[in-house]
Amino acid sequence: MNPPALQDQAAPDGICYGCGSAHPHGLHIKSRWDEDGVHVVATHLPDADFHGWPGLVYGGLIAMLVDCHSNWTAMACHYRAEHRAPDSKPRIDCVTGNLGVKFLKPTPMGVPLTLKARVDGEVGRKTRVLCEVYAGDVLTALGDSVFVRVDTAQLAEAARSA
Repeated sequence: MNPPALQDQAAPDGICYGCGSAHPHGLHIKSRWDEDGVHVVATHLPDADFHGWPGLVYGGLIAMLVDCHSNWTAMACHYRAEHRAPDSKPRIDCVTGNLGVKFLKPTPMGVPLTLKARVDGEVGRKTRVLCEVYAGDVLTALGDSVFVRVDTAQLAEAARSA
């Protein structure tokens, strides 16, 4: 049996379209620590709404999966670095500072996608995450992104005053 997803533990009220547990129509991506203790993994089977070219997954969906899953990888590593459980308070939040996705091969529809991510380097205010996307056993995309730890109240205030 799988342990509870990081999203369900740390942010059960999350409303992000990709990974928010509480979004009524979202994708509800579920990220969990891999048994290797280094990677965070997630799986997703795109539905027909996410076709790009006929028979292929829309690249924007792949970018969203990489973004959400990599962000949760960064946050999971922050919790671990602080020796805290994901459901402990105060909540740790990160936002995307830089999202990089390299498409290696076409990603076919109808095949479960597996995302496998890890932090590259130190966990800090800015944390680099590398993410691999597999369609079955085939590596189809790579993510190389940076996530910035934030205080969401300050972030919301900055957005209102912009």
